[in-house]
Amino acid sequence: MSDPQTISTAVAKLYDTYPFPPEPLLDEPPPGYNWRWNWLAAYNFCTGQKPARQDIRILDAGCGTSVGTEYLVHLNPEAQVVGIDLSAGALAVARERCQRSGANRVEFHHLSLYDADRLPGEFDLINCVGVLHHLPDPIRGIQSLAPKLAPGGLMHIFVYGELGRWEIKLMQQAIGLLQGEKKGDYRDGVKVGREVFASLPENNRLVQREQERWSMENQRDECFADMYVHPQEIDYNIDTLFELIDASGLKFLGFSNPRTWDLDRLLGKSPELMERAKKLDDRQRYRLIELLDPQAITHYEFFLGRAPLPHADWSSDAALLNAIPERNPCMDGWDGRCLFNYDYQIVNLNEAEWRFLKACDENRVGSTVANLLSDTGLELAEVRSLLAQQLILLTPSDQ
Repeated sequence: MSDPQTISTAVAKLYDTYPFPPEPLLDEPPPGYNWRWNWLAAYNFCTGQKPARQDIRILDAGCGTSVGTEYLVHLNPEAQVVGIDLSAGALAVARERCQRSGANRVEFHHLSLYDADRLPGEFDLINCVGVLHHLPDPIRGIQSLAPKLAPGGLMHIFVYGELGRWEIKLMQQAIGLLQGEKKGDYRDGVKVGREVFASLPENNRLVQREQERWSMENQRDECFADMYVHPQEIDYNIDTLFELIDASGLKFLGFSNPRTWDLDRLLGKSPELMERAKKLDDRQRYRLIELLDPQAITHYEFFLGRAPLPHADWSSDAALLNAIPERNPCMDGWDGRCLFNYDYQIVNLNEAEWRFLKACDENRVGSTVANLLSDTGLELAEVRSLLAQQLILLTPSDQ
């Protein structure tokens, strides 16, 4: 299967058969958050400061059944959201999902990523999660999206990694062989795949990887089909990933799961090796990490941006003291002292930190960090700790 139209038709057929993602429809906003879909948190992560405006346009490129689109609407109350997808079946679920939860600032279009130029205007945030790797020509896909990104805008992308999905690739090929002439019958593919897993020895590597990593989500046929019987998938490594990124003409702003890309977690016990690694450029260091910890790199999630984008520098005490702080909206458990931060990591606040965040919440007159320090008794070093944990967003006082 090499003809692009044939591939696109096969992909649409899969998602018409198994609309994805299969999360249940709710009569209320979805629970929790994904900070990558919150404009304030995402912009802060990429630039170090709060964006100047929130009345933005967002494109969910390849929205599927609209699980992400729904969050994009509810997490960004001033935004106008557009969702596009190749599957009419998935879009039918998407419309019902957003109607039921009250996500009413969204419009949907039955449209390929290749045809994004048909959409009017530009977008401040483009979300493209789990889509490019299913296109017959991902470079054409990202080059179709890139011109739709507004100056100062962000694009968040998620694509598969080849090393962490090695066992998946083997099972995909095995199922295809056993299907024979029935390949392309996705219900038969799910049936065959489940029988293969049930028949293999318990100590089989493919079975063990499925059990330890994927089995919970793959209880649902929609997830199993998306993983094991998909008709089109391109997996990346660091070298091919940056070929894709470079083709976009946009600036790489960083991975949105930065802890995964911290070399210290792998080689931190060896100062000599860490010193040698300093001689590597960023891409070489990323490649080293995925070679040393291949099973951890099942995917790449990252931000791209279009200039002009600020890069806030809060290293000087004067700049930090004169900034206007507010609490990061992506926080679960507030206003308790023990809570989850933007990335669902547990944080325990001391009394002064809690009072400072409380003061940030109540800051209606644009008080600076210096003003709030005098009111709460927090030390400037502790403000830097809150900033490093992205518990606060900062705006330059002269903005």
